[in-house]
Amino acid sequence: MSASATAAAGPGASAGRAAGRAAGRAGLFVVAVAVLVASAAVSVRIGTTDVSYPDIARSVGFHLGLDVQPLPRLLDSLIWDLRAPRVLMAALVGASLAVCGAVLQALTRNPLADPYLLGISSGASTGAVAVAVLGLGAGSLGVTGGAFAGAALSFGLLMLLLRRSGLDSVRIVLTGVVVAQLFTALTSLVLMASGDADVIRAITQWLLGSMASARWDGVVVCAVVTLAGIAVAQLYAGVLDGFSFGADTAASLGVDVRATRLVLLVVTSLLTAVAVATVGAIGFVGLIVPHGVRFLVGPLHRVLLPMTALAGAVFLVWTDALARVAFAPQEVPVGVFTALLGVPLFLLVLRRRGDL
Repeated sequence: MSASATAAAGPGASAGRAAGRAAGRAGLFVVAVAVLVASAAVSVRIGTTDVSYPDIARSVGFHLGLDVQPLPRLLDSLIWDLRAPRVLMAALVGASLAVCGAVLQALTRNPLADPYLLGISSGASTGAVAVAVLGLGAGSLGVTGGAFAGAALSFGLLMLLLRRSGLDSVRIVLTGVVVAQLFTALTSLVLMASGDADVIRAITQWLLGSMASARWDGVVVCAVVTLAGIAVAQLYAGVLDGFSFGADTAASLGVDVRATRLVLLVVTSLLTAVAVATVGAIGFVGLIVPHGVRFLVGPLHRVLLPMTALAGAVFLVWTDALARVAFAPQEVPVGVFTALLGVPLFLLVLRRRGDL
């Protein structure tokens, strides 16, 4: 083919490749949604008492007002009141924490950043426990408000400690570990101050992460906050691409670095706070999922963020199902399994970066 023919075909070929990539991403998104729906159905079905897929369909149909025969009350309550909100809560929290991890990794240019490692989850836990156990600000804040205040306080402390050294990758992680340990110690002090062994036992298990208390009212609140937070993060997808190359690069593209960073940090703090207030502190989701999705779809955040949300939802739905059935009838906190999976990946990322 002559040079002129190649040049003439170039724009059309480039457009064709771009269209092919867009179609491939759309197809991958559809597959991810289908996997999430299938995972949710399987998770609702399995447990100490197995139920059938027709039973699930009848229960959901009945509560949605469809003309179906209702199930016996006990079986319907098991599906609709216990398992369905639990599975939906796991999906929402998984999506929320995964997106938080992706956003924080871009903002800090640190592949190890996530709400757990940076101390945000620990701060949210302290705030939630202070309200739940000590009743601090219970009338005006509530547990979710307390968790948000704790998350904001912990992140503010992190930024204060880093104000001179800057957002160096290693310093962020080390300082985040210090902040996390501080708020973990404060949480322990609050629990000890309660002096009630039963309260300490219940709160300690909750802090490890559990979907057992999920109910429809909590699902609705978490859904509203999660969807709004992910939507805001998606609006800043192009800006996050710039942050991935550094704040100076983002500023050269006309981004108001300070205001953008503030908005996204508030969004991630709120998402983390709601997750912690509803199910406890679940670590490593924001570390594991974005790296896996980035490997599959690339670094562009307009694609990365929605795929990360879906992958995070699928990951936590299956992790929660494993926590329910692995040692049945005893239930293991879901945070135990996310840590068991997250620690090896954390070490792998460190090794690939040459820090280990």
